[in-house]
Formats: sequence, C-alpha cells, structure tokens
Amino acid sequence: MKINSRLKMIGDLVSANSFCLDVGCDHALLDIYLVKRKDNIKTIASDIKEGPLEQAKKNIKREHLENEIETRLGDGLNTYSEEVDTVIISGMGGRNIIGICKNNLKVFKKVDTYIISPNNYQEDVKRFFCKNGYYIDNEELVKDSNFIYQILIFKKGKKKYSRKDYFFGPVLLNKKGKLFREYYTREMKSREILINLLPNNYRWKKFITRREIQMIKNVLED
Repeated sequence: MKINSRLKMIGDLVSANSFCLDVGCDHALLDIYLVKRKDNIKTIASDIKEGPLEQAKKNIKREHLENEIETRLGDGLNTYSEEVDTVIISGMGGRNIIGICKNNLKVFKKVDTYIISPNNYQEDVKRFFCKNGYYIDNEELVKDSNFIYQILIFKKGKKKYSRKDYFFGPVLLNKKGKLFREYYTREMKSREILINLLPNNYRWKKFITRREIQMIKNVLED
C-alpha cells in the first residue's frame, strides 16, 4: 500500500514500542505503515467521520491487520486510551489542532509525546504546546507534491524560546539545509506579495509582515 512522503516521514519519527493514537486517521495508511514497521508499535486509528473510518477498516482488513489496529469513531482526544503514549495529528489547520487539544485539556496533558504536522499556523501550534507543559524535541521538513510541510515533535518538559525560535523552529534553525532555505524563501516571497495587497490602513499588519521579511532575510543570509 502506497504512502506519501509526509506520512512516511511522520511514521519514521515514531519511536519503537510506542502506543499511538492517530487523530483524524483518514484511511489509516499511516497506522498500517507503523504496524508493518515491526517495531512493536500499536495504534488506534480514529476519525470523526464515518466515511473515512469505514475505508480505514477496509484497508486494515485488506492488510490482515484487524487484530493489530483498533479503529474508533470519535472527536479528537475523546478516543484516547490510557495505554497511549504518543498522539499523532497531521493534515489539519494549526488552529483546528489547537482546538482539538483545548477541547480535552485533561487528556491532552496526559500524553508523553505529540507528533504534529499542521498545514498552517505552525507558530501558534508551537506556542500553544510550549505554554502547556511541552518542549520542542525535534522538527523536520518534508516535501510532498511540491508542498513543504513541517513536522513537530513535542515532549513533556519546559524550555525557553525566543520569538525567532518560535517563528523558524529552534531545531530547524540549527539544521537549516536545502529544504529550510526553500521553505523560508517561499515564506518571504508570499509576505512580499501580501505587503502589496494589504490596504494602507492595515499599518500594524504591514509592520509585522515587514519585520518577518527582514528576519527571514537575515537568517537566509547568515
């Protein structure tokens, strides 16, 4: 069964012997990949929609993994079990991910590790997790169908971060590399376009956007 580059990268970042809850599992391709790794990884594939979950069940059955992957219909962290040590949420907007976590803060704070790949508002996601008892353990970039995605790993604990750390990611800042430069060159260009589109009365937004453009330039030239 084929899996895209983003899901494969997420799957490769899951530690051996983990018990995962895959929130918004869609067709359970990630869960199947994880179990087939043969690293004693267990998963719960959950989704709020019946249609994708039914397809997930069919895919799991096709791979003869019914006894190894549990499927659950439910909203976000409401499908959590006490055995879970790793929660994976990917392919959603950043603010939607934050909302899922806020809706069940009691469960949210029980989890040791989160692997998050938001489609947007990555900085907001980082700030939310770090404000609520987690630190950024690892960050990766992956290119899939000409899009570049961030994958963020949070673990329980506290670390202090600067605005620059939250914007770029403290781990990505240390790694940099080709994808980092491509990703933030795109981010800079999109902001340059935005500046020209914003009405004159959006002074504060223009000020923030110009500051971000300069910050990106400084890092790319470093």
